[in-house]
Amino acid sequence: MESFLRRYTELPYVIEFLHTEQLALLNPASWDDRNDSFYIEEYARRAGVRSVYALCLADGAETYHHWRVFSHGSGGVCIQFRREQFLAAVAQAPGLRAQAVQYRTLNELQAAAPTLDELPYLKRHAFQDESEFRLFHASPQAGPPVHRIAMPRSTVDRIILSPWLPRTVAQHVKQTLKSLPGCSRLKVYHSTLVENQNWKKFAHGGA
Repeated sequence: MESFLRRYTELPYVIEFLHTEQLALLNPASWDDRNDSFYIEEYARRAGVRSVYALCLADGAETYHHWRVFSHGSGGVCIQFRREQFLAAVAQAPGLRAQAVQYRTLNELQAAAPTLDELPYLKRHAFQDESEFRLFHASPQAGPPVHRIAMPRSTVDRIILSPWLPRTVAQHVKQTLKSLPGCSRLKVYHSTLVENQNWKKFAHGGA
């Protein structure tokens, strides 16, 4: 099991998190995967809840897929959380579920229909490369657009800046993030996923 959970997002949300030490769970209605959001909507209807919120993380190593789908562009950022500390903080949030998403085929669902409890954590098998770990909260009351949970900055192992961010800009972004209150010792790295000098050197014999 990976020692980390990764949240792929955008720079403004990272800055907000570092200031507030809170993670924001949103209503899944606007998600691109309408099958996924439909299952959560159906859960809300059948469970009799009026507000649902979710936040998605990746339970796996850094991949091109995650950057391209969830944080594409120069403003993308990955927050790498220490798993044990992250889950300890999550356990303090009342009514919050935190578990891995299950990926199923149509044939599997035809053989065994999902239970009500499974609905917020089921996705089609074609999405399995996401390796998603999901936070989910439901409330019987109508709530605000955002549900926030406490998440100390100490749970962060490092911040990784987009591989598409120009190197010179990345240096200034690093300095800016580390200048935020309480962030002077924050580890901030620039992803080399799409351009790595150590990888390139092997093309000419490794010299």
